[in-house]
Amino acid sequence: MALIDLFLSRAVKRGRLTLHRPGHAPTSFGTPQEGYPNVTIRFADRRVALAIARNPALGAGECYMNGRLIIEEGDVRDLVELLKRNSRWEGGERNLKPSAATRAIGAVRYRLDRINMERRSKRNVAHHYDLSGRLYDLFLDRDKQYSCAYFTDPANSLEQAQQDKKAHIAAKLALKPDMRVLDIGCGWGGMALYLHQHFDVDVLGVTLSEEQLKVARARAGEAGVADRVKFELIDYRRVEGQFDRIVSVGMFEHVGPPQYRTFFRKCRELLADDGVMLLHTIGRMGGPGTTDDWTAKYIFPGGYNPALSEIVTAYEGLRLFPTDIEVLRLHYAWTIDHWYDRTMAAKDAIVALYDERFFRMWTFYLAGAASAFRNGGMCNYQIQLTKSRTAVPVTRDYMIEGERALRG
Repeated sequence: MALIDLFLSRAVKRGRLTLHRPGHAPTSFGTPQEGYPNVTIRFADRRVALAIARNPALGAGECYMNGRLIIEEGDVRDLVELLKRNSRWEGGERNLKPSAATRAIGAVRYRLDRINMERRSKRNVAHHYDLSGRLYDLFLDRDKQYSCAYFTDPANSLEQAQQDKKAHIAAKLALKPDMRVLDIGCGWGGMALYLHQHFDVDVLGVTLSEEQLKVARARAGEAGVADRVKFELIDYRRVEGQFDRIVSVGMFEHVGPPQYRTFFRKCRELLADDGVMLLHTIGRMGGPGTTDDWTAKYIFPGGYNPALSEIVTAYEGLRLFPTDIEVLRLHYAWTIDHWYDRTMAAKDAIVALYDERFFRMWTFYLAGAASAFRNGGMCNYQIQLTKSRTAVPVTRDYMIEGERALRG
């Protein structure tokens, strides 16, 4: 209890957190301030504090999932925002960390978990992406884009922002009719179908999710383009052939650092001599790090968000030209805010699909993810790579003009 009090007294300076726990009078931390939420929580039993002290991210997440950490004023997004906003990444404040022994054990397990050979990669993907398709229908946009949207205006709808994301990426690919495009980690097929629709290109989308594959193939069939937009259940390492363009959106987070070199080497092998590749991935703004234990256990086993230095190191020496690098900062926070609001609105349907514990797990995941982009060290990188220094124009005008045409 003393450790929790010490942590909260340091962690909450702005905004107020009130804590109720068995055998103690309510304790408040911080001072109410505009722009910071006021939150009241209750520990259902005395062991909650111990679980959190041992491993803060894992302990807090599991206690919330299991109904032992109860939020009585505000919601889980308010709680996460209060804590993260008080320790923003650019401020350099340090949060409560697991014990030295826990960190040492976790470091060994973490290195093993990131190896992501083919069999493990498929199992990890199934853990998250083979959940009920109905779940994703309830909180994603109509095109089922499960990656960072692009907000030309923060007030835009999720549908508009996801449409603009596809235009933003497509413009960077500098596509021409009849080109052959590879979509690595194609999701439910939205990007592949968009590229064919607007540029008359042939697309091969590859995924390790059986549920996504079914939906993507059905969509191509319904659109009457299954002969030109094809989807396969195959690991990227097994793809063969030559492609004029390669696009990968929201898949690199599942590759794992030990496989980064393999990924880029394979992409170079598949890319035509005058080809263009666009990688869109979550990344971290600092140096290399680790995935927190709760996320690795419950949400993205084997997942890791790379530092820019890790990406660059992986393709260095492969004779790929980094022809454009863009950093998207707040766009994913705004995206996940929409997902969170839709998830909350669909609570009854999600509980009916799974149960209350799953709903609490999912909202904890979304709340934490949004705050990581708004207050923490997470961002999105869009990295354009080519095999030839003349594959794309030497100024970015073509991107801007192409994007405006698509949005228009």
